[in-house]
Amino acid sequence: MNNKYNSMELMISIAARSLEDGAVVVVGTGVPCAAAMLAQMTQSPNLTVLFEAGGIAPLLPAMPISVGDSRTTYKGLKATSMAEIMELCQAGIVDYCFLGGAQIDKYGNLNSTIIGDNHNKPKTRFPGSGGANDLASLCWKTLVVTPQNKQRFATKVDFITTPGYLEGGNSRTEAGLPKNTGPHRVITDIGVYGYHEYSKEMQLISLHPGKTIQDVKDNAEFEIIIPDNYEITKEPTSEELTALREKVDPSKVIIGRG
Repeated sequence: MNNKYNSMELMISIAARSLEDGAVVVVGTGVPCAAAMLAQMTQSPNLTVLFEAGGIAPLLPAMPISVGDSRTTYKGLKATSMAEIMELCQAGIVDYCFLGGAQIDKYGNLNSTIIGDNHNKPKTRFPGSGGANDLASLCWKTLVVTPQNKQRFATKVDFITTPGYLEGGNSRTEAGLPKNTGPHRVITDIGVYGYHEYSKEMQLISLHPGKTIQDVKDNAEFEIIIPDNYEITKEPTSEELTALREKVDPSKVIIGRG
């Protein structure tokens, strides 16, 4: 098997490693689902996967094409409703959610609504929140997997669809969102980022092989904290690549984008 990997395979592998055995995660289709499937096939066989439309703990036979795909309930514990999934998040049952957007700022606020300053006549209109606002508000930790460039990593998002740490510091808790919830990791094609303990600004955790600190700086409008003790990201293992290519996404619908 060819152990050479692309950026999408690397990001999915990192995301899968972020889901410890026994955790509960809400996923959507695409990259989040691929990461959850890979985690179940490797280090986290007891990972519980939830889908927004109501599937609870399926044993996924193949990649679903939507959150309402019948495969999201295959051999699962329950086929329920979106309302019950959100109730589980509100009750503190869900450890992780995966989200994305057109823009993210240094505090992890996400925009998937508009580009421009006029909501009624934006330059670009996106699908909006769906369940993203609820998930990021109620789940313990939010994971974002996205390519990194200056357009996405914006100094200020044009619209806060999904709250991160808002204005930093304690502003998220002061706004009434549950304590100890919020952005956890941002996984890109350049590195992996977390958030400073006190300021809640984005900071580098690990740099991908072949990437440089200058790449980090050149692909964000805002300044990312660079600590002295950042790591070099571990490359995907043969086991991870085999599972990804032969079981998770043999048609290369997702990993073919890298």
